[in-house]
Amino acid sequence: MTDTIADFHPLTAPVQPVFDTVRTRSAHEPEFHQAVHEVLHSIGPVLDAHPEYVENGVLERLVEPERQIIFRVPWIDDAGRLQVNRGFRVQFSSVLGPYKGGLRFHPSVNLSIIKFLGFEQIFKNALTGQGIGGGKGGSDFDPHGKSDAEVMRFCQSFMNELYRHLGEHTDVPAGDIGVGGREIGFLFGQYRKITNRHESGMFTGKGTGWGGAEVRTEATGYGAVFFAEEMLGVHGESLDGKRVGVSGSGNVAIYAIQKAQQLGATAVTASDSSGYILDEDGVDVDLLRQIKEVERGRIVEYARRKPTARFVEGGSVWEVPVDIAVPSATQNEVSEDDAEALIANGVRAVSEGANMPCVPEAVEAFQSAGVLFAPGKAANAGGVATSALEMSQNASRQRWSFDASERKLREIMADIHDASFRAAERYGSPGDYVAGANIAGFERVAAAMLAQGVI
Repeated sequence: MTDTIADFHPLTAPVQPVFDTVRTRSAHEPEFHQAVHEVLHSIGPVLDAHPEYVENGVLERLVEPERQIIFRVPWIDDAGRLQVNRGFRVQFSSVLGPYKGGLRFHPSVNLSIIKFLGFEQIFKNALTGQGIGGGKGGSDFDPHGKSDAEVMRFCQSFMNELYRHLGEHTDVPAGDIGVGGREIGFLFGQYRKITNRHESGMFTGKGTGWGGAEVRTEATGYGAVFFAEEMLGVHGESLDGKRVGVSGSGNVAIYAIQKAQQLGATAVTASDSSGYILDEDGVDVDLLRQIKEVERGRIVEYARRKPTARFVEGGSVWEVPVDIAVPSATQNEVSEDDAEALIANGVRAVSEGANMPCVPEAVEAFQSAGVLFAPGKAANAGGVATSALEMSQNASRQRWSFDASERKLREIMADIHDASFRAAERYGSPGDYVAGANIAGFERVAAAMLAQGVI
């Protein structure tokens, strides 16, 4: 994939050696290469205007994590057998504040994926303006099909090592794929037990009864829809009456569906690894939540219970004609063929709910066709933005209402849209939200790196 990317978007002279070093030093990490290449390609005009960033080695430092932690996670399953997983935490950049980023529990997790997520998190967090750095972590543990007791034992073992690297002024994790309220509760409980501190601000996404913030659960999905609304608004359009396609059926997808429908759209799809459902009447969020969050079942069960829905086994959710697409499952889920199918069916805008769900060729296809395209580091920043709001509430012992928190989230997403839009215009790429988000985030990080010296 890396060679294809390099050929697809050639890099300028100041950044090519940096990317070559990344490929050599971090060999066999294609997702990380992809994320780095996208940013380096976007910031060429910034480097031309600010040669001091090149002269002072900002890029060389930016692509190398400040710290990479890999550790063994042994635990006992319900049958009494020893299981061993691998844990990760990549603390990428603390120049703007404590490391901030989620934990992902999924069999696909490896160092490349954690590094790509952590690198993206640097710029995403910078865009929020919340004073938080970038990091990411997780494990190749699969919580699907595990009992609550097995998940608890794994989480406790995971935290037995990770706790020493965390703290409200050091590193503040949250959830991601495979890490929801259950896992966060077990992780925080073990941290509290080990440290003898109820340090609420060291973990976000907590239950609202013990330090969590309203809207945090909904924030990533809501934010992706708010960003789509902002893009449409530039062109005098709205979500009202639009047909929306969403992939995934986890936290992000559920609340993207909910918010799209609250804003007058009809969200007609959801998916998991087995296939997708199409519900022309609009996806029933309560039913979807019951099946996926309470019963932890498969998406096919939705079609069995909802007469208006049908299940398509193994199909691509992107073959369904929609006006707005919100890919919310996982990285590189939208292929070039998927993008071409969406374009042929008249898609107007794409807002990435997941991290880097569109391959580079798909992004190019959308942009060439004039489709409004919002990259994940901008469109799905609502989750981490609300996590920062949770940190603020924890620090001040305050609690804000759902409505007040949602208003703050909407304001932050509007600010991220405007910053990305203006940065793209300022550097000669009007309407290019990929370039705009990368540039706006990079400028904030690079200026702080220069100010703080070579560290």
